[in-house]
Amino acid sequence: MYASVRRYEGVTDPAEAGRRVAEGFVPLLRRVPGFVAYYWVDAGDGVMVSTSVFQDRAGAEESIGRAADFVRDNLASLLPNPAQVTAGQVVAAG
Repeated sequence: MYASVRRYEGVTDPAEAGRRVAEGFVPLLRRVPGFVAYYWVDAGDGVMVSTSVFQDRAGAEESIGRAADFVRDNLASLLPNPAQVTAGQVVAAG
């Protein structure tokens, strides 16, 4: 499995960002081959973190591109700062 973690700082409206992600992005992501799971977390203080899990690296990499496109097209006003992206192979899970 592979995972991608994106951290967004300076989020202006976490509730609205969560609504847009749930209604618009999650359905897109579920269509990516190898999709396993997705989580959008409000970490407080204007920080939100997403975690995408896929069966293979190709799916994880595709999710990074789709996330960037979705943020640009649908969330730019709510997520004013670029995401900090970390991705790699899952080496332990529970």
